[in-house]
This record gives sequence, C-alpha cells and structure tokens, in this order.
Amino acid sequence: MRVSMKRRVVLGFYALALGLFLFSGASVMRLLAGGEKDDAYQQLELFARVLERVRRDHVDGEKLSYRDLVQGALKGMLSTLDPHSEFMEATKYEDLKQDTEGTYGGVGLQVQAKDGALVVISPMEDTPAFEAGILPQDRITKIDGKTTERMNQGDAVVSLRGASGTKVVLTVQRPGQSEPRDITLTRADIRVYSAKDIDNRRAFPVGADKIGYVRLTQFAEHTADELEEALKLMESKGLEALVLDLRGNPGGLLDQAVAVCEKFVERNQLIVSTEGRSASSNTRRVALSRGKVRRFPVAILVNGGSASAAEIVSGCLQDLKRAVLVGEQTFGKGSVQSILPLSDGSALRLTTAKYYTPSHRVIHEKGLAPDIEVPMSEDEEAAVQLRRMPGGKTNLEDALKGFDAARRQAVRELVQADRDAQLERAVDLLKGIGMFGKRAAAGSKTNAPAKVQ
Repeated sequence: MRVSMKRRVVLGFYALALGLFLFSGASVMRLLAGGEKDDAYQQLELFARVLERVRRDHVDGEKLSYRDLVQGALKGMLSTLDPHSEFMEATKYEDLKQDTEGTYGGVGLQVQAKDGALVVISPMEDTPAFEAGILPQDRITKIDGKTTERMNQGDAVVSLRGASGTKVVLTVQRPGQSEPRDITLTRADIRVYSAKDIDNRRAFPVGADKIGYVRLTQFAEHTADELEEALKLMESKGLEALVLDLRGNPGGLLDQAVAVCEKFVERNQLIVSTEGRSASSNTRRVALSRGKVRRFPVAILVNGGSASAAEIVSGCLQDLKRAVLVGEQTFGKGSVQSILPLSDGSALRLTTAKYYTPSHRVIHEKGLAPDIEVPMSEDEEAAVQLRRMPGGKTNLEDALKGFDAARRQAVRELVQADRDAQLERAVDLLKGIGMFGKRAAAGSKTNAPAKVQ
C-alpha cells in the first residue's frame, strides 16, 4: 500500500513536471515565433482545423483530398503576394520547363493580372492574337467562357496555350467600347523573329539621312544576335544613327537584355542590378562587350506596352546617356521571379527581387519617364499596330471590324495617312544631333592651329 501510494506521488510529480515543461516550451516557441500577434503554430493549428472542417462539412467533401485542399490553399496564398508569384502544380511546372527549351502552342499574348482583371500587355508579332487585332490594354474577361476575374497570370497562360491547331475563344473588352466581343483564335507554334525593320521585314534599309530603324518585338533567345545582324547590314549601308523601337515590347530574357545593352556601352559598365531579401538575390550585371561597341546616337521609342526587359534596356541606356527615350511612360514591370522546385515535382514561382537601373532607379510599379514625351491617342496607337499587321492596308477593312462603328473612320484615316508621331520626333531628334555634330567637327578643323613648317 505504501509502495503504491509512493508510486502514485512520483508519477503525479512527473506528470506535473511534464505539463509545466510543455507549457513553458510552447510559451518560449511562441515568443521566438514573434509572440501572440504572429504565432506560426497558432496559425498552422487554425489551418488544420479549417482543413478538417471543410473535409467534414462541405457538401462535396467526400470528393476532396488533402492534396487538393492543400494545393488550393497554396495557390491562394501565392496569388495574394503579387501578380507574378504563383504555385505551379507538377504538370504546369513541366510545361514551363518545356517552354523555356523550345517552341510552344499558343495564341501569342503577353498578359498581366492587374486590378482584378486580365490585361493585355502586348500581342506578339506574327501570332494569331496579333493577326486578330487584339491590342495592348484590352481586357480579357473570359477564356472559353470561363471568367478571368480571379485568374492569376500563370493560370491564364495555361488556359491560353495548347496544341497547335486547337481553338480558344476569348471574350475581349476594349477600353472605350460598351460591349465585349468574342474572338476565336486558332493556336499555332509560336516561333517569331524579334528584330524587324520599318516595313515589318528584315531588309533593314537606311535612308539618305543615314538613320536606321530596328524594332524589337520581344527579348527571345536570339534577339541580340538578330540585332547584331541588323546593325552590320545597316552599317554596310552607311548607318550613322539608330531608332530602336521598343513600343509594345513585353520583355523576355534578362541575358538578352544585357547582351543588347552591351552593343552600346563600354566594357565593365553596370547595366542592371537586382536587390532582394537574400544575399543570392543581390546581383550586378556589367557589360562584357565581347563584340563591337557602337557609339553613334540612339533614340529609343517606348510606351505603356514597353515592359520588363524592354525597360531594363531603356533604363540602362537612358541613365548612361547613350540613348534618348521618346514616347510615353513605360509599363513598370521590374521584378525578378525565381523558380523554386519542390519535392513532389511542383514548384513556386516567387518574386524574390527587383530590378534597378545603373543610377539605382526602381522600375517596378513606376516605369520609366521618357526624355521627350510624345503622347499618342488610342486611335493613333491602334493605327500604328494596324499598319504593322501582315497584309497591311490590304486587310485593313477586316481589321477595322473589331472597332466600334464610330471609331472606324478615324482609325482608317490615320492608317492611310501613314504617320507615326513618336517615330517622326525621334528621327528629327537624331537629324538635329547629326547636324550639330558635323558643325562642331567642321568648327574644330577651322580653329585648328596652323602647322609650323
């Protein structure tokens, strides 16, 4: 009896001690986790309770797996951070890897989830979306009848892409139009040249003023090489100044943006830097200038469709006084997305840093202001894009069917007038720089001291 009583006392003591230990340990962990205001353990407990409650009480709970619920929660969590972060299921991550390795089937749209809507940054040249007349700032309200209201950028890309030859129906709301319209597109293999001349070809003529023109539609795998070929061809024709058109360029590969800048800046010059919370996110990219460095005057055309890598090039050359920006405020997409693979084959696309120009200007959500602002109306921008469409004026009437009847005549006249106010201003600027340079050179020769015989 005494032994039993003693044993009970000892066990009671150990139980009390264990309880105090667990209580104090939990309190310490809460303190280490940031106190009651942001307690990771409490929030995980809340998450687990909600998870079980949904499984138990939802009307279709028997159809839900823990995997479905957890992945849905991860998608929701990542989508609340910013428009570019997302949780990618294994199949979506595999599609992403394939896209970076080769071509893909799609419609050729660069889109942005913005203010609860899916907004077109720019259609890519020579693609179904471009040929259908979809314009920057158009809002895609539905894809195959499914609303895009809560759709993040990654889900939108998956919905737009598919096997070449398949169809997809987009419901498009254009600013200034009262009613949306359905556009049926046939997906195709997206393989395009990114460097084009003034006639949407690759001949790259140089006029009597010795001013050349190159339009970069995006920063793809071979953009820098294509630009180099264009520059060499124009230099053989007497090139003395360049208009680099980045309007409607949605960006692309950082390495290509750096390689394009290297053609115009000196070796070891800072081109772009990135800054984030971790040391690995803090990088500096400088010019290696392994090829010829061009020193002739450059004017860059930009507008609200110029984004990401296009802004990196524009910001770099503007900061270093190697180019004058002409046009309108750029889009303001200057963040770095890192792909973080997970153990089950899925991955996180997480915004981990922001881009900065050489003078440490932030691009993200601010954009770049042009040195010379040349605003263009919506009709004028539409006219410029319509002139670039395959077939040009031949297919103009078909393309105009996508506009309200009240706007068709105004846009028709602008297309037929064949004017581009921003391009004209850039050319006038380069002509002025050329004339000033020649006069300065002539003056220096006139004022040179006479040789002593």
